[in-house]
Amino acid sequence: MMERSKPPFRADHVGSLLRPKEITQGFKKFLNGEIVEEEFSAIQDKAIREVIKLQEDVGLKSITDGEFRRASYWSRFVERVDGLEVRDALFTFQNNQGHKQNFTAPHVAEKVKRTQSISGDEFAFVKAHTSETPKITLPSPPSMHLWRLDKGINPSAYDGVEPFFEDLATVYQEEIAALSEDGAAYIQLDDVPLAMLCDVNIKNQLESVGMNPAKLLQNYIQLFNSCLANRAPTVSAAIHLCRGNYKGHFLSSGGYEEVAEKMFNELEADAFFLEYDTPRSGDFEPLRHVPKSKTVVIGIVSSKLPELESIDHLCARIDDAAKYIDLEQLALSPQCGFASTVAGNPVTTEIEKAKLARIVEVAKMVWG
Repeated sequence: MMERSKPPFRADHVGSLLRPKEITQGFKKFLNGEIVEEEFSAIQDKAIREVIKLQEDVGLKSITDGEFRRASYWSRFVERVDGLEVRDALFTFQNNQGHKQNFTAPHVAEKVKRTQSISGDEFAFVKAHTSETPKITLPSPPSMHLWRLDKGINPSAYDGVEPFFEDLATVYQEEIAALSEDGAAYIQLDDVPLAMLCDVNIKNQLESVGMNPAKLLQNYIQLFNSCLANRAPTVSAAIHLCRGNYKGHFLSSGGYEEVAEKMFNELEADAFFLEYDTPRSGDFEPLRHVPKSKTVVIGIVSSKLPELESIDHLCARIDDAAKYIDLEQLALSPQCGFASTVAGNPVTTEIEKAKLARIVEVAKMVWG
């Protein structure tokens, strides 16, 4: 087997990387008015050049800016799309010890519209500073809807979800077209809601406010397809299914069987990044539904825990997955980014680098 000529690559990663202290301190200083935007941009530029080199040094072929210009993976989208604002989410994160953590979420205050580039500046900087493939990440469209349950859309803005989804799809179509024109060939949509629909407790919570999980799944698949419609044939589109990644906490549990058949066969993306770092994600059996034309990147390296996974463990996990899907359709990555928010996960940059290098090492052993 050979390295893939187009994304996703055999050794890949989700996108966000640990922010150095210059970035975390820079965010605080900028928010407090201690430095101006130009100073903060210079700090970000320097840190991004360094994190690009980190990715290249370990042998990755897909290169991001670590999401260093974002407070969280969806923050810039909300800042730059007209009609969106931030309110409290109506779900909570938790960890294995049962600790609860509140969070904020996008809210639809007015009609949504793309009046400026959302991520073009991020893409342009990476493209100018690497000879590998720049990867741009965007929060998924369902992420703009689910976390505030039935309270997430102002009635004065939209009479129901359908007209909102139509306008939202237009935003994504326009952004993806603009990125493609600038040379982007690898776009990833980071999604938490689809994985949440695998969780019995969350489905019960949705039903308690009159939201139908099965209908939501169908609506979200159609929304994804609308957003990805008309993309250039040169653009590889990946969906990352995330179970929540906030200071080591998570949002949902449950195997992918609940969504697998419909999602893999009806959602018109080229690849799916799936979290498989803990038993909460279930087994690999749902991969039997993946059509031959699509790739699954299995996230079996944890971005949340400091222990470095052994080569034998990772190879055994890949062998397990290959019982249900052709090995040629698989690739390897961490289960999520290392810092979905500025705070980051409880691991060090040295561990992050070791884990990324281990992914490259194992991918070469398995796929050549």
